[in-house]
Amino acid sequence: MKNTEIRTLTVDELREKIDSEKENLRKLKFAHRISAIENPMRIRETRKLIARLSTELRKKQLEK
Repeated sequence: MKNTEIRTLTVDELREKIDSEKENLRKLKFAHRISAIENPMRIRETRKLIARLSTELRKKQLEK
């Protein structure tokens, strides 16, 4: 997800996306512990996406 797409999301959409990505990260970490996943960089990318979403959410909260 690009930053321009993140900026167009509303506060509620950002919260939903953060929750779904956190769940996705939890599943990726669990699968990686069981047996190595095909692309372990997906864990890193997901963490960074959560950080970008959280930053944008905080920015929108401060604007209000």
